[in-house]
This record gives sequence, structure tokens and C-alpha cells, in this order.
Amino acid sequence: MEQASIFKRIDHIEIVPSDMEKTIAFYTDVLGATIKRRQKVEALRKWGDYTVDEIVYLMLGDTMLELIGVLNPSATKHDPWGVGYRMIALGVDDMDAAVAYLKTRGVELTTGPAILGPSKRAEIVDPDGLPIELRQW
Repeated sequence: MEQASIFKRIDHIEIVPSDMEKTIAFYTDVLGATIKRRQKVEALRKWGDYTVDEIVYLMLGDTMLELIGVLNPSATKHDPWGVGYRMIALGVDDMDAAVAYLKTRGVELTTGPAILGPSKRAEIVDPDGLPIELRQW
């Protein structure tokens, strides 16, 4: 069987927020995601030294984010240049309009916008400082 027929797409991206309600509000109220499902966790509740309390599935277009509510999560700092995932990237149709909208919501750019050939790129962060790229192609 060919790889293309086995792996269809990225199903979801998981985020462990420090404050579930603040993170839900950012992704829904600011970025326009919708809550697909919110549920308390029964299976896998104890995961090593951590207790998973709830899971919230958010939809943004056809992409799903899974917010995992962990009781007392560790306070690791994201290193954007360390080995691992770097950031989520969101496509926008009009960078100038996206930047203007975000400013009305109190969200400032951390980088950009920069023109990269035929595209524009900027960055913001979520409530926990996780980087989010904005890209206009």
C-alpha cells in the first residue's frame, strides 16, 4: 500500500493550556474557532505523573485543535528554535485586514508582517506564549 493512501491529512494538533477558559476564549473569540466537543476525561485520566481532566476539540476551518486540560501541568517554556514543533500556521486572505482585526482584539504582532516573495508572514502568540504564524500566499 502506498503512503499517500494510508496517511490522509493531519487530524489534529494538541495543546496543553495553563488556563483552559482563557485559551478557549482566545481561539474562539479572537481566531474564530468553534467548539466541536468538550468532555471530561475518563479513559487515560492518569497519564504518568499527570491527571488529565478534560478535552476540548476546536474546529478552525477543516483543522482541529485538541486542548488537553491537565491538572497542574508543568511550566515548560516553548523554545521556538529547539528540536520539536515550532508553531501553528494560519492562512489568511488579507494580511493587512488580519493585523488590523487582531489589534482591535488587543493582540499584537510579535514578528512582521514581512514580505517573502509572493507571500506575507507575521506572528502572534496564544495566551501561553505559543507562537502562531499568519501567512498570506
